[in-house]
Amino acid sequence: MRIVALLIAGAFSAAAQQTTAAKQEVPDNIAPHAAPAQPLPYSHKTHIALGLQCGRCHSNPDPGNQMTFPATTICMNCHSTIAKDKPAIMKLAEYARSGQPIPWQRVYQVTPGVTWTHRKHLAAGMQCAMCHGQVPQVDAMAQNTSVTSMASCMSCHESHKVSTACQTCHAWPGGS
Repeated sequence: MRIVALLIAGAFSAAAQQTTAAKQEVPDNIAPHAAPAQPLPYSHKTHIALGLQCGRCHSNPDPGNQMTFPATTICMNCHSTIAKDKPAIMKLAEYARSGQPIPWQRVYQVTPGVTWTHRKHLAAGMQCAMCHGQVPQVDAMAQNTSVTSMASCMSCHESHKVSTACQTCHAWPGGS
């Protein structure tokens, strides 16, 4: 593996990048959710086993609401030499040559009416696994946890002694 891929800077704290030390705090989804169809097969399990951490691929640019998908160039830092003859990597290389981003499908969506950012949670020391579960064990990412349910948010806020007042997460017309 090329050193360049391991040196790509993440946009959040080292605590948020730890993928195995954090305990899942959000319950698993009651009903199974199939992984969305993605343009390329991607295994978090494989890549995390190689030592990659969340922040190597997922940054949190302003305003901090969502984590990003990696630029194709980040993937190609390794895949220009690793597994380059596999059909999926050849398709990845096509995206890189075209300059087009990979059209990944988001797995989790924030419910309309909720004002939520990854940034505040990362700044508070929350780690990815606390909400998204054991991603290091997942080949195809799906909605494995109930992280977007109000009950999960309320429970987590209560356990961390954070406000559960409505305006903490909901914007009201005419409010700030």
